[in-house]
Amino acid sequence: MQSWQPSCSIATLKKRAELLARIRQFFAQKQVLEVHTPALSIASVTDVHLHALCTQVQGQQTKPQTLYLQTSPEFYMKRLLCAGSGCIYQINSAFRNEEVGRFHQPEFLMLEWYRVGFNHHDLMDEMEELLELILNCKTPTRITYCEAFETYIKLNPFDASLDQLRSCATKQGFAEIAEQETDCDTLLQLLFSLCIEPQIGQDAPVFVTDFPASQSALARINPHDPRTSSRFEVYYKGVELANGFHELQDAQEQRQRFEQDQAKREALGLPHIEMDTQFLQALESGLPDCAGVALGLDRLFMLALNHQDIRNVQSFCFT
Repeated sequence: MQSWQPSCSIATLKKRAELLARIRQFFAQKQVLEVHTPALSIASVTDVHLHALCTQVQGQQTKPQTLYLQTSPEFYMKRLLCAGSGCIYQINSAFRNEEVGRFHQPEFLMLEWYRVGFNHHDLMDEMEELLELILNCKTPTRITYCEAFETYIKLNPFDASLDQLRSCATKQGFAEIAEQETDCDTLLQLLFSLCIEPQIGQDAPVFVTDFPASQSALARINPHDPRTSSRFEVYYKGVELANGFHELQDAQEQRQRFEQDQAKREALGLPHIEMDTQFLQALESGLPDCAGVALGLDRLFMLALNHQDIRNVQSFCFT
């Protein structure tokens, strides 16, 4: 194939367009408003595990201004919610400076939506409907983060010490990483992504719920178990599809979490990222009780159309 040719076939593009139309019809029937927010922002996420792409814009400033390509439209969409938009969704390009492969491209299509008056359980119910519509799959199942660890690697993630996590990671074949790592959450994420993700959701999509509170930067803490948060992720056939929260409304707590992220970034030698003060101001004005979720559409289309690589469902890819 010549290098100018698209990554996927025209037939696949047509099927992709049909799936997008179904998604828009799904939300139209529920009277959820479609919105569009900027891809560029003066601030970005502080999460140490998310890496934003940035650019310099001259504009009318005396010095070039750094703008970030959004890893997710979350902050902008929550500002709309604070302004009174009601339930909203968006289909947009998102950008992340990560490895490139079967499931990753630096630019990808994301579906993000927020339902006012929903908690994360309500949102999982609605997401089940969408997954069954697009994937023609069996009814999704649900498992807690703790149950997943205890089932697949015989470890309680909330009771395990750093030494126990290192030992477990070493037994799983990651001794070189385990010896150097001093952060429990990093080891938990390593074990989850490499030892648990490939085993879950093979027959039907699975919702993993009740993630550690320390891994949920924008979710509420579970009032019944402060070790956990009101967060879920969705997996199907070894592919992570979505990440959702019962959204945190407390601006002061959100600021503290951003500051904790900054401290971690400094300790790891990562670039300083300015926290989004406009987002924090919006939270101070009042975010309605809501739940939200971000879903990777290229991955969803890959599964729906029986492809093994997201490059097979994107019009053009980078590598």
